[in-house]
Amino acid sequence: MSSGGRQAGAFARLCLVILAVSSALLVSGPAFYLRIMKGFQRNPSSSSSPPPPFSSSSSSSACPNCICDCPATISLQKIAPGLVNLTIPGGADCGKEDSEVGAEMEKGRADLMKEEAALRMAVVEDERRHMNYTIGEARRQGLQYQKEAQKCNSATEACEEAREHAEAMLKREKKVTAAWERRARQLGWTDPA
Repeated sequence: MSSGGRQAGAFARLCLVILAVSSALLVSGPAFYLRIMKGFQRNPSSSSSPPPPFSSSSSSSACPNCICDCPATISLQKIAPGLVNLTIPGGADCGKEDSEVGAEMEKGRADLMKEEAALRMAVVEDERRHMNYTIGEARRQGLQYQKEAQKCNSATEACEEAREHAEAMLKREKKVTAAWERRARQLGWTDPA
């Protein structure tokens, strides 16, 4: 199976290499072809080369002028007059109707920084509370696992003691059975099997 896997891996690599080379040629091939053809056109010694694609049959290398029927450009002033100077009509009294927005707009830089600091402190306090809760839960679960492990250890010890006791009892019973079997043979008993 490993040789089949190696062959499949080698085949997959070969397919990827072929795919990569063909993709590279597909993307860059036309550009290289045009560049090579232009180089052959400039070289006067190679007159038997075919003309490059998309060129006219004339011997001049200059492109003919393009004929464009493009529409006239539309100015931003005509599309959205309010956006040219980035002002909104009636924007001077923006937020004056809403008392909360108006109060927020009139706050100074120091007040905004105090609010930002208070918000960050609140976030830090929430994260600390969450971290303490998580640590407490981890401790509780750890103690519970320790109790379960102690129960398992004591049960294992009890089972081990019971097994050792049963082995000792089995040895004693085998000795008693062997003694009785020996007495029975001495008295003429034979094994029916």
